Amino acid sequence: MISYKKHVLFTLCLSAAVYSHTKAAAINRDTVLAPVETQSPNTNYKPAFRGQTRIGGVKTKTPYTVTVINSNLKNPWGIHVLPDGRFLVTEKSGIMRILKANGQPDKQITGFPAVLYRGQGGLLDVTIDPAFATNRMIYWGYSEADNGNSLLAIAKGKLSADETKLEQVEVIYRATPAYKGTLQYGCRIVFDKQGNLFVSTGERSGSDIRMKAQDLSAGIGKIIHITKTGKAVAGGPFAGKANALPEVYAYGLRNPDGLAWNPATGQLWEAEFGPRGGDEINIIKPGANYGWPVVTYGIEYSGEKVGDGIQQKDGVTQPIYYWDPTISPGGITFYTGNIAEWKNNLFVGGLSGQHIARLVIKANKVVGEERLLKDKDERWRAVVTGKDGALYGLTDSGKLYRIAKK
Repeated sequence: MISYKKHVLFTLCLSAAVYSHTKAAAINRDTVLAPVETQSPNTNYKPAFRGQTRIGGVKTKTPYTVTVINSNLKNPWGIHVLPDGRFLVTEKSGIMRILKANGQPDKQITGFPAVLYRGQGGLLDVTIDPAFATNRMIYWGYSEADNGNSLLAIAKGKLSADETKLEQVEVIYRATPAYKGTLQYGCRIVFDKQGNLFVSTGERSGSDIRMKAQDLSAGIGKIIHITKTGKAVAGGPFAGKANALPEVYAYGLRNPDGLAWNPATGQLWEAEFGPRGGDEINIIKPGANYGWPVVTYGIEYSGEKVGDGIQQKDGVTQPIYYWDPTISPGGITFYTGNIAEWKNNLFVGGLSGQHIARLVIKANKVVGEERLLKDKDERWRAVVTGKDGALYGLTDSGKLYRIAKK
């Protein structure tokens, strides 16, 4: 027979377990909401796995403030945080600026090669050497004229002591072939831990060239891995393969405007535009084929299928997540600031979507999505975590926003 004391203890433990389960369920109900996308998709295509699209919504509980700290930029595109907390910002027309940590103007930098400022082209992404504090080297991408065509070029230069010009400027890489159009250059640049560069390149959009994304002898529609001098990093996945560029690291990309390291796993993540639907988030793996234009969850702008209308195929890596309808993903960043519930979440600048998408990531899967700042009616070109722990967003309208914990 159970003693009275044991009976009371058992009852208390059971009650605590029930309370804990009920509380966990309530928390789950509070945080996992209906999907944020309410519009009908462009297709009836089926995802490859559960949660690949239209995941349940989440809502930030931490109070935060939203402040415009600069509203006078002209067609900004790239942003990078300097070691002292200031910002390097590119403007498509060919201007690079240094902004103070409070967003106000500091310096304008000159000394760039001629930029083809047309269509989606111009002065694009910017980053700094890991040893910038001692060597003052800046790396950037831009669209360059080439005998009536254009291409994406990557260059480097040393920032002068007075921070007003670039010295020892050198073009280190060109994504060939050049093409007559002025769309879809891609262009995000990040350094790896060995001091080499990963560069995303667009496939230039035209139906007469986009198949080059599948061509290993072309530098477009790819993730490129190069040294600081523009040479292929040794031991690449296609090194020594006939008719393949040794700098190609991954291929089958459409217009990859987002590239960022996941600090929790050390993996390289990418975001790219689909056509009508089929925007993708991918984890970039050496030698992987991401399918475009053979495999896609999008359709042509005309409404027709892309190619044979294939969404899954052997040998093609599936996106971690995709959107249909499109949000037009620009720059991406993994948040490393001081809002605890945002830690290591992926933030995606939505251009046509006119919001910042917050993606909660667990075990390399998207488990929750939130749309931030939808009420601002802005096209979000790039996002970055500042030295102060705030999230900063750059918009096509020329504004720099600070999103910070209250």
